[in-house]
Amino acid sequence: MKPSTLSHAGRWLMNRRDFLRFGGSGLGGIALAMLLADQRLLAAGKSPIRPQWSPEHPYAPRPPHFTPRAKQVLVIFCAGACSHLDTWDYKPELIKRNGQPMPGGDKMITFEGENGNLTAPLWDFKPRGQTGKMISELLPNLAELADDLCFIHSMTAKSNTHGPAENQMSTGFTLDGFPSMGSWVNYALGTENQNLPAFVAIPDPRGVPQVGPNHWSSGFLPAVFQGTAFNAEQPIPNLATPKEISPATEQSSRDFLKFLNQRHLERHPGDSELSARIASYELAAKMQISASEVANFSRESKATLDFYGVNDSNNLKARFAKNCLLARRLIERGVRFVQLFNGAYAMGEGVGNWDGHKMLKEQYSVHAPILDQPCAALIKDLKARGLLEDTLVAWVTEFGRMPTFQKGANGRDHNPHGFTVWLTGAGVKHGFSYGATDEFGHKAVEKEATIYDLHATILHLLGLDHERLAFYHNGIERRLTDVHGEVLTGVLA
Repeated sequence: MKPSTLSHAGRWLMNRRDFLRFGGSGLGGIALAMLLADQRLLAAGKSPIRPQWSPEHPYAPRPPHFTPRAKQVLVIFCAGACSHLDTWDYKPELIKRNGQPMPGGDKMITFEGENGNLTAPLWDFKPRGQTGKMISELLPNLAELADDLCFIHSMTAKSNTHGPAENQMSTGFTLDGFPSMGSWVNYALGTENQNLPAFVAIPDPRGVPQVGPNHWSSGFLPAVFQGTAFNAEQPIPNLATPKEISPATEQSSRDFLKFLNQRHLERHPGDSELSARIASYELAAKMQISASEVANFSRESKATLDFYGVNDSNNLKARFAKNCLLARRLIERGVRFVQLFNGAYAMGEGVGNWDGHKMLKEQYSVHAPILDQPCAALIKDLKARGLLEDTLVAWVTEFGRMPTFQKGANGRDHNPHGFTVWLTGAGVKHGFSYGATDEFGHKAVEKEATIYDLHATILHLLGLDHERLAFYHNGIERRLTDVHGEVLTGVLA
């Protein structure tokens, strides 16, 4: 007689009483698993989602993970670390104790050395709109939008150095080499408009921020998802066909090149660099008409141009105003992600950006008029055209500034421990303030938020689960938010 092959548990099931007992508990386990799955609490429910895209059609629209509140994003990035204390974050105690030592700040060393005494904001604050939000007179046109803005006053950053902090705000990581937020969105969703790039970066007319193309780099994502950088003064080059090439010759050349590219792709299907190059050239062919048209303001009324400040006597303001108008035209044409920069690094500390270490009053008096009217006009114009119903606008900077002046200087040092960003448009509360810094504006003390949280919230409003949107790279499921981030549900409408 052969020995039994039944397991110990199997022998239990031969007994009617044990069969019913184990069967009942098993059914309960199945029911529990179904309940957890419905509430997305199972580990499997957080498995990575890698968007399915084709190298031949990388910009084709792809579905979000759930119903989105926003379909497009506009990020306005003020490079150099704009002072929250002189703009958005009203601190009566800072005004009251102007000129006194900061409690607990004896010989405090920050980025550029020792700090001096507490220094009140250099511009007066006054209540704005129906909400009575206190905003300074530095940016009067943007202040008029107080009832439309959702302020996050408790933002924090990981670095007090411009380069790494810029990297984190745009890519989620302080190190180089990671994909930008716009590239993640491009990878996840593609675009509805197949005649323009899905992701456009608009550098300031004075130049680029400190980490430059990192802001619109695709990092380790396929190269096709990187941003296309151009502004109103420097449109995309080489779009027009040379006059000496006839249309028939150009078409024949394109057909032959397409044949060669397809053969090469068949032999090397994993060559994403080639796929990106092919897709970019095909997009360039489509953009020969659409891209040149989007930067052509000839059909804009004089009233619109004046509204933005395009004809202003301040040359820098007029040039930035053109970039703001370009941003509206891109959003209007369905570009998925637009990143508009205000401030440039190459001109030196605080000269062309918001890095007000030594002469904050003088420098901000130059920078504020360049930003204020054009940026406010952009948001008002988006709202008037109904575009804010589907567009999320985020105003950001890499970190804040200290409530003290630097010792021996007339400016504020770097402060990543508490600063302000704001949102407006699709999916967020209007006329609302979230979180707070301490009585001097030094550190976040109420509802502390991180850049990971900001990114998670932006993705959430686009219908994307930041914990699941992933790309497998070097043995790691990479995310924009790394292993961090919580959606700031308190700012959601």
